[in-house]
Amino acid sequence: MTRRRRAGALVAIATSQLLALSLWFSATAVAPQLEALWELSTTETAGLTVAVQIGFAAGALLLAALGVPDALRARTLFVAAAAVGAAANAAVVLVRPGDVWLVLLLRALTGAALAGVYPSGLKVMAGWFRSGRGMALGALVGALTVGSAAPHLLRGLGAGWEAVVLGASGLAVCGALLMAFSVSDGPYETPRQHFSWTLLRRVVRNRGVRLATLGYLGHMWELYAMWTWTAAFLAASARASGGGDAWVPIATFCVIALGGVGAMVAGLWADRHGRERLVRHALAGSASCALATPLLFGATPLLVVPVFAVWGIAVIADSAQLSALVTEAADAQVRGTALTLQLALGFAVTLVTIPGVGWIAEAAGWRWALAGLALGPAAGYVAISLLERAGGTTSLTRP
Repeated sequence: MTRRRRAGALVAIATSQLLALSLWFSATAVAPQLEALWELSTTETAGLTVAVQIGFAAGALLLAALGVPDALRARTLFVAAAAVGAAANAAVVLVRPGDVWLVLLLRALTGAALAGVYPSGLKVMAGWFRSGRGMALGALVGALTVGSAAPHLLRGLGAGWEAVVLGASGLAVCGALLMAFSVSDGPYETPRQHFSWTLLRRVVRNRGVRLATLGYLGHMWELYAMWTWTAAFLAASARASGGGDAWVPIATFCVIALGGVGAMVAGLWADRHGRERLVRHALAGSASCALATPLLFGATPLLVVPVFAVWGIAVIADSAQLSALVTEAADAQVRGTALTLQLALGFAVTLVTIPGVGWIAEAAGWRWALAGLALGPAAGYVAISLLERAGGTTSLTRP
């Protein structure tokens, strides 16, 4: 296999993921507009993101339980799920202001569809790369990060909320088409498996998969809550310092999107120096940034934004490597199911932290809202240290 073919596959798969994952924060990015237009409460505003997480977690658990990621071709699942997600997301613009429940239902359906997109993209990429897999999956998570940030950019450029939502759906359709017509199965793609409950059992009994998944849970405790509430924290901090907040959407885009670059660089570093070591450094760094937020609140944006930029890099740098650890620990025949289960459990954790940050902000103010996110990476650090002490995934590739 030539380097040109591998490079072409990497670009096409990553771009497909970037475009499709723009659906994730399409409503979150315009939450302030919807909050004012529809008179939403803080809980309902948080629900715009939480509903996606619920849908993703439920959809991924169902897919993993049925073994669908290993029974269907990954590219087929990606294309179908991206199309469904684009349709559900676009339907939000048709909802009347009083029907918040319908918006939340559509957001949950979008999340369920994304449960077929994200892990499928990881599996397609793993099928193309054996050596350099950390870099490749890092590029894919980087694409996810930039795609998630894209709606904030559209809003920052002045687009109305309908244009942001429909624009995200259009990008997702383009991602589905790119995956369908520009990507083929890689040389390391595993053959499709017939459905059997033993697929899930083989995943759960694997100690390497369990430890890597526990590390992922700590990572996810923090990640999506940080992404969801960065704009609100920056705006509240700016007001507390006596300044304006017109710059917040663009700053939020930069904070999240910088993580995309960091994820790919982290993948290159991890391939050379070790995944567990990279993950531990990233978890320690992101926990430190979370603990610093009470001290930063109300300070000049010239200090707050750079620290959040560092946090934006650290908070996502370990994501792809945690997935890579699972692909290395799991038997090849159940790789898709292992990835989907890891993601399902991780996104279930976000159902606690995303609304939790909002509740803390209401009760104690934004100064203290994000500090508790440090608990997750601290716990994840312990799990990955145990994995590393046991010799890493190379010594734990069997149940």
